[in-house]
Amino acid sequence: MLLDCWSIPSVMLLTYIFLKTKYRYRKIAGVIVCVAGLVMVVFSDVHAGDRSGGSNPRKGDLLVIAGATLYAISNVSEEFLVKNADRVELMSFLGLFGAIISAIQISIVERNELKSIHWTAGAAFPFFGFSLAMFLFYSFVPVLLKMSGSTMLNLSLLTSDMWAVVIRIFAYHEKVDWMYFLAFVAVAVGLIIYSGGDKDDDQSRADVADQGTERSKHFDEEAGFDNLNQGNTVGSSKMGDTSRHD
Repeated sequence: MLLDCWSIPSVMLLTYIFLKTKYRYRKIAGVIVCVAGLVMVVFSDVHAGDRSGGSNPRKGDLLVIAGATLYAISNVSEEFLVKNADRVELMSFLGLFGAIISAIQISIVERNELKSIHWTAGAAFPFFGFSLAMFLFYSFVPVLLKMSGSTMLNLSLLTSDMWAVVIRIFAYHEKVDWMYFLAFVAVAVGLIIYSGGDKDDDQSRADVADQGTERSKHFDEEAGFDNLNQGNTVGSSKMGDTSRHD
């Protein structure tokens, strides 16, 4: 909960400062509804008694806040690059350096776990499925960032908890609290409210553009009439001078 609740306002603050993104009241209301749905997920876990305490909660909270802040910086930076640079070049370098950094991390942090794996078909299939899911995810993220921005991306990621509930129900046949379903509806409604604000903003931008076009046409027509009148005045004055000389 802390991860999502911290990353969303961090993204909104960073986009407001660096990308000059304006958030209207409707968008803010959509964010509040989505976060309220996330809070309902946590309350449902508390109501169901599905809680486990950590050994050092304060340290864990600080690490979560740091990770959420870095994730927000990453999303906002990627949004800036997607909207101002080549998307194919971004994805190419992201995959290249991501593979190098991941290989270094695995060789340092998880080399013992990697050696202990018995590579069978049953063990390799989950790795392959996870890699495919990450490939599809990071392939579509730039499209969403270009269309709706990093705030919409983080709000959409709130639905991951809901899909985890669906897997718990149908794959593991576990019972979940009824508040999960209310939380899913709240997040979906919040996303609709937030994305609906984009249509209003686009319509207002289109109206402003149309008004600007009409004004420019009006000014051009007035300038044309003024030039025509000036031409007629100059022509009449020249004719008057010619008649005087005659």
